[in-house]
Amino acid sequence: MPAPTLAVRTDGRSAPPPARLPPAQDRRPLKAWRYVGLYSAPLMLCAGRVRIGGLPQAFWAVWDREAGVLHERTTFAPRRVALPDGVVRVRGRGVAIDLRLVPTGDPVDVVSPHGRSWIWTRKTLVRATGTVRAGGRTHAVDATALIDDSAGYHARATDWEWSAGLGALQDGRAVAWNLVTGVHDGAGTAGAASERTVWVDGRPHEVGPVSFAPALDGVAFGEGGGLAFTAEAVRERHDDLGLIRSDYVQPFGTFTGTLPGAGPLAAGFGVMERHSARW
Repeated sequence: MPAPTLAVRTDGRSAPPPARLPPAQDRRPLKAWRYVGLYSAPLMLCAGRVRIGGLPQAFWAVWDREAGVLHERTTFAPRRVALPDGVVRVRGRGVAIDLRLVPTGDPVDVVSPHGRSWIWTRKTLVRATGTVRAGGRTHAVDATALIDDSAGYHARATDWEWSAGLGALQDGRAVAWNLVTGVHDGAGTAGAASERTVWVDGRPHEVGPVSFAPALDGVAFGEGGGLAFTAEAVRERHDDLGLIRSDYVQPFGTFTGTLPGAGPLAAGFGVMERHSARW
């Protein structure tokens, strides 16, 4: 696939990159991941599988808001985390996650130039049902979740800030959001698309540029207004594997504020993230 000259956004029904992408293109190694995030009042969780070149990694986290306990693990033996289409299955010490995922909103995908090559992402809202067992507590789950599928040949130095969340507006409609700077943000190119999206009752619309507060306690919108974030539990990891270095912080927490084209939040749950990678 040649690198595009302009970021292109579609409705998620276009074909994704081939399942078997070349391990390298334009002298850049392939990076690919699937991340599933579920954010709700009783608990929040995420599970992911990542491959950088030939190096696999998997992770999971469960933030039990009622018990005030964060359970998490990152492993380079990813067999304990299975994320085939429609399923989240995790087995870890004291944790078992079994969820079925059914698409519930219109997906969005974006292909963007990045460095000398290209990157792709698709964001999909799903209904997650099943059980989560962590720390001796069992939770029945029936909630909205977000899938982030991404792949491509990212530049050697890649840095981004990201927020994803789920909740309700004051008028009762369901809302979700995906906000980013650093990747798929259309920065510096007139007419370029972005992955920045707000879904209202499952219907997406793109929003303009955003900026993240240095302390990751807020997001400001170019259209005006913003979100304030209160962190509750923090995932953080720093890896130096020689040619590959990764530093990230991703707190779970709650949001207040107003979303462009949607309105003020009655309740908002989700994550903020800052990630710096040399890969």
